Amino acid sequence: MTLVQMQPRPAIASPVRRTVAEVMDAAGPQVCDDMSVEVALSVMAAARTGRLLVCDQDGQCTGLVTQIELTAVRDSSAYTDRVRLRDILGDHRSFTSPVTTMAEAEHAMRSRWLGALPVVDGQGSSGLGVLALSL
Repeated sequence: MTLVQMQPRPAIASPVRRTVAEVMDAAGPQVCDDMSVEVALSVMAAARTGRLLVCDQDGQCTGLVTQIELTAVRDSSAYTDRVRLRDILGDHRSFTSPVTTMAEAEHAMRSRWLGALPVVDGQGSSGLGVLALSL
């Protein structure tokens, strides 16, 4: 007779509820909303990034702009050198918290057609990072 040693089966783990803080990217450059589109594109080029967090004069995070968006604005027929980032933010004033679950954040981003979302602190003042959807 051979002895068989039984190993307890691992319990089936419940789905892990990851939070935004676990997967967000570093915030990267933060710029003031009175910056011109041309200067913002220069900052992006120098920082080798495709997006910037935008803050108001009080340091409150007001949104996020991408290189693609800024290039489209600059190349439009209505563009002048007086266009500021605050003028083009539009629907980009969406944010998420670092304690939001990934499922909630992904749902919000997909329903609003957002490719990236700023992650801010509880007061909405500090840009802690950026949550980007992977395609």
